[in-house]
Amino acid sequence: MNFETENTLHAERGNWLVDNLVWASDGIEGRRGYLLLKRSFDLIVSIFVIAGILSWLLPLLALLIKLDSRGPVIFIQRRVGRNAVLFACYKLRTMVINDLADERPAAGNDGRITRVGGWLRRTHLDELPQFFNVLLGSMSIVGPRPYMPADCRLFAEIVTDSDVRHRVKPGITGMAQAKGLHGTVRRDRRIIFQRYHWDAWYISHADFGLDMSILRRTVILLLSGRR
Repeated sequence: MNFETENTLHAERGNWLVDNLVWASDGIEGRRGYLLLKRSFDLIVSIFVIAGILSWLLPLLALLIKLDSRGPVIFIQRRVGRNAVLFACYKLRTMVINDLADERPAAGNDGRITRVGGWLRRTHLDELPQFFNVLLGSMSIVGPRPYMPADCRLFAEIVTDSDVRHRVKPGITGMAQAKGLHGTVRRDRRIIFQRYHWDAWYISHADFGLDMSILRRTVILLLSGRR
C-alpha cells in the first residue's frame, strides 16, 4: 500500500489550514460493509489478545509495577472519542500518582515516569489494556489515536477543522503512527500538522486493506524498535 499523498494543507499566520475540505469530509460512515468487517476484526483480535496474551502477561506486568511504585496498576484517563464523546481509556500506569496526569502528558526525561514505566513506554506495553477498550467498542484497533481534552483544545488553535478526526473511533494505532509520528507533540507544530494530515487522509480513504497495511507497518516498526 502506498502511503504517499500530496500535501493539502498550508501554513497561514501560524495556523495550518485545509485547502480542500472535500478530501477530509468524505468519511466512512456510509460504508456499512466495511464498518461491519472492521468491527468483526476488532472483536476477534481483541478477544484473542485478551484471552491468549493479556491473561498471563498482565499479572506479570502488574507485579513489576507494584514492586516499582505505589498506586494502581491500571491508569484510567479521559480521552476524546468518536463524535467528541469522552471515554475512559485504559493504560498501564507508567508515572507516579500526580495531579497533572490529565493535563500535561509525559515527555522526555519527565521526573514523573517510574523506572518500570519508562520501559513500558519504550516498548508500548503500557497500551495493551486498550484492547479492552476495543472489545467494549469505545476504540478500534486501527484509527486516529485518542487525545486528552486538554490536547484537543490546544490543537484546535493550530489546526482548522481539527474535529474531523472525531468522525471515527480512535485506534490503538493509526495512519500517523504507521508513518512514525508518535509520542508527545505539544511543542512541535509541524508534527501536530502532520498527524492531523494523515488522520484526515485516513478517514477519507479508509478501507479494510488500508487498515491491514497500517497494522502490518506498525508491527514492523515495533519489531524494529523505531516506533
